[in-house]
Amino acid sequence: MKRALLTTAALAALFSTAAMAGDAQAGAKKVAMCIGCHGIPGYQASFPEIHKVPMISGQNEKYIVASLNAYKKGERRHPTMRGLAASLSDQDIADIAAYYADQGAANPEVPETAAPARANVAELLTKGACASCHGANFNKPIDGTYPKIAGQHADYLYVALRAYRTAGNPLIGRANPIMGGIVGQFSNAELKAMADYLGSLPGDLRTVPQSRFR
Repeated sequence: MKRALLTTAALAALFSTAAMAGDAQAGAKKVAMCIGCHGIPGYQASFPEIHKVPMISGQNEKYIVASLNAYKKGERRHPTMRGLAASLSDQDIADIAAYYADQGAANPEVPETAAPARANVAELLTKGACASCHGANFNKPIDGTYPKIAGQHADYLYVALRAYRTAGNPLIGRANPIMGGIVGQFSNAELKAMADYLGSLPGDLRTVPQSRFR
């Protein structure tokens, strides 16, 4: 009996995983709420902080899923994103993630190793062991749940990095013990220097312009 229950549970988990496979074509019909910010090149958010909204076309599919789930659970604090994520089913999230990941095309200008940073910035990146997760060129993370960060908007990267060590703020913050420990080593000026360097690198991320009227 116990073995049968375990087998049933295993099969249920297998079918659940299969059901959560993302469908990019289905996702294209579910992004109306996304394109008002992520479909406009250079669009700038003004709440709760001012920064360009991140480029997500070409981002890792698993990372987009993880991010939306973190907003949905409140592990990432951002009122607008939490409200949007809360309205999505697991399948919606999988489909939207597949859609945006599918929009990216490999950038032939991305080298295997990033261009050298200034000595002081290189020391900061080494101290944070950034390449050990995000890849030597910061565009090929070692795991799909980690983001590509090369070429991302520098002001967004700076805001995101600071958010990992923000506590007690209902509007801003990210609960991630690993990243929290890493950014806790640096001053705001150092985080900005790293963000500026990473934002200057070539990467796969981009914004695909889309009309709000679909």
